[in-house]
Amino acid sequence: MRVYDLILKKRGGGELSREEINYLIAGYTAGTIPDYQLSAFAMAVYFQGMTDREMLDLTLAMVGSGDTVSLSKIPGVKVDKHSTGGVGDTTTLVLAPLVAAAGVPVAKMAGRSLGHTGGTLDKLEAIPGFQSSLSIDEMIKAVQTCGIAVVGQTANLVPADKKLYALRDVTATVDSLPLIATSIMSKKLAAGADAFVLDVKTGDGAFMKELEEAFTLAEAMVEIGTGAGRETIAVITNMDQPLGWAVGNALEVKEAILTLQGKGPVDLAELCQVLGSWMLLLGGKATCLQEGRKILEQTIASGAALDKLRELIRLQHGDTAVVDDFSPLPRAKVTVPVKAVDRGYVHRLRAETVGRAAMALGAGRETKDDPVDLAVGVVLVKKVGDRVDPGDELAMIHLNCAPEAPLAAAARGLILEAYEVKPAPVAKPQLIFGYVDRAGRHRIF
Repeated sequence: MRVYDLILKKRGGGELSREEINYLIAGYTAGTIPDYQLSAFAMAVYFQGMTDREMLDLTLAMVGSGDTVSLSKIPGVKVDKHSTGGVGDTTTLVLAPLVAAAGVPVAKMAGRSLGHTGGTLDKLEAIPGFQSSLSIDEMIKAVQTCGIAVVGQTANLVPADKKLYALRDVTATVDSLPLIATSIMSKKLAAGADAFVLDVKTGDGAFMKELEEAFTLAEAMVEIGTGAGRETIAVITNMDQPLGWAVGNALEVKEAILTLQGKGPVDLAELCQVLGSWMLLLGGKATCLQEGRKILEQTIASGAALDKLRELIRLQHGDTAVVDDFSPLPRAKVTVPVKAVDRGYVHRLRAETVGRAAMALGAGRETKDDPVDLAVGVVLVKKVGDRVDPGDELAMIHLNCAPEAPLAAAARGLILEAYEVKPAPVAKPQLIFGYVDRAGRHRIF
């Protein structure tokens, strides 16, 4: 078997066999197949795509390239949630304790911020003392104890995907749908959950800018999960504007706690109810989505969800005082308001531009080695559909430099650029566009 022949076959639109895919991934992981040949293969996939069977085989080959996690010692159906990334996406911080409090164990491996999207681990590490670097045994013990743990990915989990993603990042093949789907699902399958709820974002702040792209990606991931024997649901959600009000690590922790208290932003709370209801359904704790929603509402109202967050923080060595008092969280030295110039209604709030503003302040990373300022970020005051008058606050910038510094001016300029105000009223945007299961697409109009 020659790599040249496999590249040629895929370039011509041919379908690779399981053995051929396994040969490519095993050789690349071992270092016997060089980067330039896998680059050519990735570009061939970019233009020719992959069949459902090829995507499943590629996913399983990458899963088999390193360690896998067994969650069999944890009783019950383990349901994992994954988001394809967005701005202000605080969902895991709310959803994990909420679902765990309702009886579905959550053993979550999360990531860090890169680019304009935030990272769950960075947000949790804004809590003083919080440790995300637990071993697998420690993670399993924590879930056995309280039903929840959120940790970083182990070093040898899906090493083939790490190598291939780094290669895609410098060869203009990151946005290949088959390679996105297989990358995400290889990590999910290796992490050991029994079922998956996927939050596939679409819009300005998402990787999938168009709704059709998001549905197509969702279908591919559901097909892979189902083919691997895991019940998989994908929900298509709106990321044209940031989710919630807060964008920035400590700011989002505060917002998550408020949401678990029943005081959070409406869109974040609603998304957590939708995703959580699916998780309870797949976890066998609800017989339908309506029952799942009622259980989750009761879990918040009783304080059980907030108690579960406190338990998670305690078991991972964080300061539980933040649940009742936000003062231990990192706090920026300066806050600067961004005020409206025009009169009318917010017609657009560009999520990616807000994310870029937060990243410029230090809340995110340009490269994986960049430091993160856990205190800084943006808190939105007005969102799409809201009326504004000149001088009204649109947002509040939290920063660790002087208000007159160039950085502050740049962030303010980006926030003003993100807002589009027009005279006519406009409806609040749709949050959920539909879902995909093994039966196919289901649109919500």
